[in-house]
Amino acid sequence: MRRRLLLLGAIFAFTAVAGALHYAGAEPVAVFVTCAIALGGLAWAIGIGTESVGSHFGPAITGVLQSTLGNLPELFIVVFSLAAGEIVVAQTSILGSLFANALLVLGLAIVAGSTRASDGVMRFRARLPNDTATLLLLAVFIILLLGVSDRAGDQASEHQVEISSIGAVCLLSVYAVWLWSYLRTPGDEPAIEQPAHSVLPLGGAVGLLALAGVGAAFVSDWFVDSLDPAVEALGISKAFTGLVIVGIAGNAVENVVGITLAAKGHSDLAISVIKNSVAQIAVFLYPALVLVSLFFDNRLTFVLQNPVYIGALLVMALALWQVTGDGEAAAFEGWALVAIYVILAVLTFYE
Repeated sequence: MRRRLLLLGAIFAFTAVAGALHYAGAEPVAVFVTCAIALGGLAWAIGIGTESVGSHFGPAITGVLQSTLGNLPELFIVVFSLAAGEIVVAQTSILGSLFANALLVLGLAIVAGSTRASDGVMRFRARLPNDTATLLLLAVFIILLLGVSDRAGDQASEHQVEISSIGAVCLLSVYAVWLWSYLRTPGDEPAIEQPAHSVLPLGGAVGLLALAGVGAAFVSDWFVDSLDPAVEALGISKAFTGLVIVGIAGNAVENVVGITLAAKGHSDLAISVIKNSVAQIAVFLYPALVLVSLFFDNRLTFVLQNPVYIGALLVMALALWQVTGDGEAAAFEGWALVAIYVILAVLTFYE
C-alpha cells in the first residue's frame, strides 16, 4: 500500500509539473511529452481506484468498471480536440485506442497468460471474445459503408453527419442491450481477492477516481494545446500522435492491469478488462462522441479519409475473432497481434 501511495503522489506531482510548464509557456515539446506521460500515469491511478472499488465484484462488473473509467483520458482528449478543430487527432485517438487494446495489449496479455499456463495455452471463456468481435464488426460495417460511399461520391455521401448520427444511436442501443445481458449472466469465477493492505477504502478509492478524472481533463486540455507546435518541432504527423502516442498513453489501465492479470493466471478477468475496453470504444465511446460533436462547429463522423485505416480495422476485427473466438490462445497468436500493431504504427509514422 505504501508503495502505491508513493507512486500516486509522484503521478499527481508530475501532473502539477505539466500544468506549471503549460502556464509558464514552456517549450511545446516539453509540455507535449510531459502531458503524454502524465496521461499514462493518471490512467494508471484510475485503474488503482477502480481495482479497489471493484475488488468485491466478479470479473464481468470489474472489467466493465475498469474499462469505462479507464477510457476517461481518451474521452477528454477527443472532446478537447474537437473543440480545437483537431478532427484528425480526435478520430485517430479513438482508432489508436482500439488498435492499442485489441492488438498490442491483448497480444501481450496472451503472451503473458500462455507463458504462465503449463501447456503453453491461455484459456478463457469464449463468450466475451465472440461478443466483442460481433460488436466490433458492427462498428466496422458502418465505417466501411460510409468510407465506400465517400469514395464513390454518391448522394448518401452528402449526408455523412446525419447517417453517422443515426448509426451512432444504433450502436449505442445495441451496446446497451448487450451490456444488460452480459452483466446479468452469472459467472463462475469469483472476484480477484486483493490483499487487505493493497485495497484502498471505498471513500479513498472514490476520491482518487474523482481527483484522477479531473486531472485527466486538465492534462488533456494542455496536451491538445501543445499539439500543433510540438508535432511540427518533432516532425511527426498528427495521425501518428493520435494513433500511437495517445493510443498507448491513454490506455495505461488496460496495458498494466490486463497484462499483469494474465501473467498471474487470472485469464478471464484479464480478457474481461481488455475486451470490455475494445467493445466500449467501438460501440459506446465513438458513437457517443459522434453525438456530442453535434454541439461543436467541427463534427465527428464515422467517415475515415484514409482507406488504410478502414482496411486495418477490418483485419483487426477478423484477427480478434480468429485468435480468441475459441476460448484459447497460444503465445505465437499473441505475438501475431502485436506484429500487426507494430506494422500499422510504422506505416503511420511514415505517412
